[in-house]
Amino acid sequence: MLLAVDIGNTNVKLGAFQGPDLLATWRIATDPRRTPDEYAALVVALLAMRGIAPTQVERVALCSVVPPLTAVFREVARDVFGTSPLVVGENLETGLRVLYEPPADVGADRLVASAAAYRRLGGPVIVVEFGTATVFDAVSAAGEYLGGAIHPGLQLAAEALFTGTSQLRRIELRRPAAAIGRTTIGAIQSGVVLGHVGMVEGMIARFRREMGEGAPAVATGGLARLIAAETAVFASVDEDLILHGLRLLSGTG
Repeated sequence: MLLAVDIGNTNVKLGAFQGPDLLATWRIATDPRRTPDEYAALVVALLAMRGIAPTQVERVALCSVVPPLTAVFREVARDVFGTSPLVVGENLETGLRVLYEPPADVGADRLVASAAAYRRLGGPVIVVEFGTATVFDAVSAAGEYLGGAIHPGLQLAAEALFTGTSQLRRIELRRPAAAIGRTTIGAIQSGVVLGHVGMVEGMIARFRREMGEGAPAVATGGLARLIAAETAVFASVDEDLILHGLRLLSGTG
């Protein structure tokens, strides 16, 4: 069994694979203050909830944009599972030629998602990840990671409206009843959600003009389905694309 670990700025997402099959996923809060022992206890407890014993996990693959937690999860892999993890950028390569400058500035999660999309669909391909930020990535037909764009995510945008104004309130991120909001909540949901859809459609159109009109787009991340439901711009949606990318890059299944 493979345990894939995606360490992001807001959440750590884990997935257990048996061959190509994703058996279970979990999310825990990203907190660099937690010790390896604390994360180890959390991981063991989460596995136990799905009836998975630590001894069943033979390999660990991880990508991280939080360097302090890379070392923490390396220790967790060693102490809990008795293995050294495969780490993107260290002993696990994506196979993409990175044209970004400098290459080390590209988040490991962006490279893994791009590599997974390229393996599935070939190139050129566009990946849009809906997380803390909404991140666009572009891969050429030749497997070159070209770069992308970074935009504040939906939750960040909604929170900015709440904290930066005196009368607007926190909202649930959901599809509004109409684009023309008839309440304050409806108006905010329209601006944040449907406004985000318009931004995404516009950015993908711009990417396609630069890459080639036939470049398909893939949506991933926790809010991917919320946005994808409002547009026909995506060829596919996979919230677990990074986990599957880690599986593919590790040679599992």
